[in-house]
Amino acid sequence: MNDHTGGAAWPVAELDPVRRLRVLAAATPGTTYGELVIDASVDEVWTVATDLERQMPLLINDIRSFTVTSSDVTGRPVEALARSPFGLRARFDIVHREQSCVMQSRFLVGGLAATAEGHDVTRFGFFGGLRIPGVRLVDRVFHPFLHHGAVERFAAQFRP
Repeated sequence: MNDHTGGAAWPVAELDPVRRLRVLAAATPGTTYGELVIDASVDEVWTVATDLERQMPLLINDIRSFTVTSSDVTGRPVEALARSPFGLRARFDIVHREQSCVMQSRFLVGGLAATAEGHDVTRFGFFGGLRIPGVRLVDRVFHPFLHHGAVERFAAQFRP
């Protein structure tokens, strides 16, 4: 490769899906992040995680229902409608990558990811939060209340 660095190749840093999600959460103000290891295969965990209509109300207490309204040709959701217990609605755009999923609405953002840690062991990550002007100013106030216990509720589905 002949480039302005004198022919040296640029270094490459590959991140697994959970590490990518962790970076995205850290770079997004107004969000919280949780991660843990689950004693189940990555395929089992990801199959459960991507049942968004069941999992989003479990992960996020403020969502009463999450309805997929549009899917791509492979059947993966690309748009959904969330409803809160108070009747508020939010339309989410959904982007899938290998064992990761990121969603955003006008005022909310979130995502989940899974990575194999070994045979029948999976690292699962989840983040979510607000997308509102000035969120950096109130981040420390809201941070402790957002998604408390979300990953633990998710992981409980894999315990006997």
